[in-house]
Amino acid sequence: MIGPGVSMEKPNPSNDYQVSHVGLMTGSFKALTGRNLIVPKVGLVESARALYHAPFFVASHDSSTDPVLTYGNLFAQRLFEMSWSEFTSTPSRFTAEEPNREERARLLSEVMTHGFIENYSGVRISARGTRFRIKQATVWNLTGSDGFRVGQAAMFDHWEGI
Repeated sequence: MIGPGVSMEKPNPSNDYQVSHVGLMTGSFKALTGRNLIVPKVGLVESARALYHAPFFVASHDSSTDPVLTYGNLFAQRLFEMSWSEFTSTPSRFTAEEPNREERARLLSEVMTHGFIENYSGVRISARGTRFRIKQATVWNLTGSDGFRVGQAAMFDHWEGI
């Protein structure tokens, strides 16, 4: 399990594309929404590899007081203009500009209460200052095998530059 502020090694064949963390994200998503985050592949490692290379955004953060991003697939890294190490050492609040952080905090609080939300839209900003609006995002709680919430994750495939 990932502790607060601890980043994992970039997903690659030698670490099975972070199959344990991907299992946490996909399992929590399925339990809450009844849907698959990604079409299941022949094996868990192949599913983890497919999610890392998926043509849509998937990211997670931990459950610390100031949550830090713990996973971002290649799509997420490109959209936010960050390397893996930059992405996984960034407090997730920095994905939104200061005026939009209060709205983002309300969203995360609602997810914490209800388990997940769908059809979320909001403005985000990349590390290089590129602004974009995400659309139809699903945000959900990550729950460990012990039943405790260990973070939150988000996915979307609709966005536009602004």
